[in-house]
Amino acid sequence: MYIAMNRFRVHPDHEEAFKKRWLDREVLLKTVPGFESFQFLQGPRYEDYVLYASHTVWESYDAFIGWTKSEQFRAAHANAGEGKPLTVGPPVFEGFQVLQNITN
Repeated sequence: MYIAMNRFRVHPDHEEAFKKRWLDREVLLKTVPGFESFQFLQGPRYEDYVLYASHTVWESYDAFIGWTKSEQFRAAHANAGEGKPLTVGPPVFEGFQVLQNITN
């Protein structure tokens, strides 16, 4: 299992537009082999930004790499960087191999 996360520092004045961009988008992940789940997370609020993260669980690292090379990935990121910047700096990617997974 592999977890891919992107952290976004969102300017407080652009928070609603940022959320709308994520929540109104077409979700293509479900069509990619090895996709397990996705969470869009809101974190703590700081003076100059609000922390958000995308959290995607993949069956394996290879499944994640397959996503990054897919037509769905290109389509999902086709408009990235267009429009008014909503974040304070670029997103920060973090990838994790799952060593232990405890479920209900």
